[in-house]
Amino acid sequence: MRHFDDRGTEISDSILVTGASGFLGSSVMRQALERGFRVRVLVRASSPRTNVEGLPVELVEGDLRDAASMTRAMAGVRYLFHVAADYRLWAPDPEEIVRNNRIGTVNVMEAARAAGVERVIYTSSVATLRVAGATAPVDETAPLAADEAIGAYKRSKVVAEREVERMIAEGLPAVIVNPSTPIGPRDVKPTPTGRVIVEAATGKIPAFVDTGLNLVHVDDVATGHFLALECGRIGERYILGGEDVPLRQMLRDIADMSNRRAPTIELPRWPLYPVARIAETIARFTGKEPFVTVDALKMSRYRMFFTSAKAQRELGYAPRPYQEGLRDALAWFRQAGYLDRR
Repeated sequence: MRHFDDRGTEISDSILVTGASGFLGSSVMRQALERGFRVRVLVRASSPRTNVEGLPVELVEGDLRDAASMTRAMAGVRYLFHVAADYRLWAPDPEEIVRNNRIGTVNVMEAARAAGVERVIYTSSVATLRVAGATAPVDETAPLAADEAIGAYKRSKVVAEREVERMIAEGLPAVIVNPSTPIGPRDVKPTPTGRVIVEAATGKIPAFVDTGLNLVHVDDVATGHFLALECGRIGERYILGGEDVPLRQMLRDIADMSNRRAPTIELPRWPLYPVARIAETIARFTGKEPFVTVDALKMSRYRMFFTSAKAQRELGYAPRPYQEGLRDALAWFRQAGYLDRR
């Protein structure tokens, strides 16, 4: 893909993708390659290379918290997809998540503005939207205040999104996209939702609580990023979601696809809080993220249901049925050996 200005001078078609070694970022990176862009990816020195190995990308090492490395990574870039984030629902020091996502986002956006990047697609989250009290799927008109957010991760995404909005008001050419809950291939960590899929597929989830998620194929979210690049309005936010699915239904579908019996026991939340506190205490010694946390239980009181009507209307966004994301996730986890370890 080559671009020229009115004088016939070639314009750079270079894209920088942060977070390309991760789940959603790897899908954005792959679609950028498919669309003919020159792709530069930012990875930390300690990041796994599984999702970038063997691909024709320019690999640069850096850290979102290091402003100088962001300046170097941004040189000559036309478009920025800032996908990277500290996606943990628990940490021994919860405020570390908030610091990482706020400082990292500010550093990246300031570097993009200084480098004259033509357009920025900032990956936020539906975590920045208010679901408490909602009687219908939530849209972009329900922003959440930082002090209303449950847990460090949600608070971090609210704080970071507000920083981006501030910089947009100062001239940053950014469009905000708010993915719901992506599922699909290349979830190497895996994400919290990926962990649920793996545990359910291996029969490790015997019961559930009454909650729900908006689930979407990760590749559809990546496509939504490029639709935002092409058609999105500067300063606007767009929910990139899929289907609203009760947890009970999600677990039933995973069981059907895995030839297992679906769990039928619905648990109240209150007995699980002591379990979560014990799990978090153990995690502080082991360093391994607990499977159930107090914040996750608090969030599960609300059904995380959202509408992508604005993105469908303005961008032409059209996600596929969420079951395809489940099938692709299970196939990838199986091929990668995640289901054999259990």
